Amino acid sequence: MQKGGILNSHIAKVLADLGHTDTICIGDCGLPIPAGVQKIDLALEFGVPSFEQVVRRLQQHMQVESIHIASPMATMNKPNYAVLEELYPKTRYDWKETSHEEFKLASAHCKCIIRTGETTPYANVILQADCIFNEEK
Repeated sequence: MQKGGILNSHIAKVLADLGHTDTICIGDCGLPIPAGVQKIDLALEFGVPSFEQVVRRLQQHMQVESIHIASPMATMNKPNYAVLEELYPKTRYDWKETSHEEFKLASAHCKCIIRTGETTPYANVILQADCIFNEEK
């Protein structure tokens, strides 16, 4: 759920409308967008904005209880995996790691997919909303 202001009106609306357990996805520029899922395209060119930039900004404005990634990210995209470990420590957040195919299936249930300009492999995460009154995270 939204914790503060964000300039992109489409993202601000999605965050304001989230309920507990709703999900959104932040994806690289190659992640397929399932039919029926809203795409919010931020990509300007390859690498801009980066996955890290978008994840860091969303972390400031969304109350999250769990994250879901494709398990290859841990070895095939260590820098972005480290960003997620920093922002969503496994000691405080539930982590789900699945195959990339299972991840793509799960993205079909997201309220939106925010497309970044990221071009590194497996730079995708699904964030699950927590209650905004659970401020200990």
